[in-house]
Amino acid sequence: MSSERPEEFSEPRAGSAPPVADAKPTAPPPMSDDKPKGESAGRNGHTEGDAHHETTVVLVRGETLDSHESESRTDSPPATKDANSPAAKKEKSSNKAVSEAKLKSQSRLPALDDDADVGVQKAQLVTRDGKADLAFTGTLLAAAASPSAVEGKWQEFRIYQTDAGKHVFSKVSRTVLADQQDTHEAEVFDPAPDSVPSKLLMSARDLTHSRPMTWEDAAVAFFGYDPLAKSLYRKLSGQFEEHIS
Repeated sequence: MSSERPEEFSEPRAGSAPPVADAKPTAPPPMSDDKPKGESAGRNGHTEGDAHHETTVVLVRGETLDSHESESRTDSPPATKDANSPAAKKEKSSNKAVSEAKLKSQSRLPALDDDADVGVQKAQLVTRDGKADLAFTGTLLAAAASPSAVEGKWQEFRIYQTDAGKHVFSKVSRTVLADQQDTHEAEVFDPAPDSVPSKLLMSARDLTHSRPMTWEDAAVAFFGYDPLAKSLYRKLSGQFEEHIS
């Protein structure tokens, strides 16, 4: 007898799943190195190249700036100069043209060009704004000017005496700027009782004083008693001091 046994096949039982052949697990295919670095970025991340530096493009008044330049402009706005500051006023004043002749006169203050004419009898011409200039023959009794020019401006006071015994008071306000005009004021005191200036001054004086009006009173009415006027009066030998006992 043969020892070989015929193969036995057993039919699968009803309701049982057929046997599945053993399958070896397969590894995923390796990633290809042909793609450029950073090309495949995750949905929630940035590319490898962007990991070190992130740039945001901002449009500012037609200029394209990155985020760093935009932040620097926002954080440090350009400084503006206050138009009313002393530095701005000084710069604005320095840009104006000055008169060379006036600049020379300013450098000699408180000395005046006609200081040498004090006490000299000669033809005089005193300028007045809005009125006719005064021309006469007489003597410059005294002259005084501001000790310095504040912001390029100063004043000049003068007292003249005509050959006929009248007095002329002159006040000049000067500026060193070439585009600004000097101003000139002048008045005449006539001691004659029938003269109009004398009558006006006498009527005001008579309200409080009994003595007649003098040219010194008229000078005080014109110049006042500010420091420059007092400097002018001191050059006239104390005629304007008030003496008390």
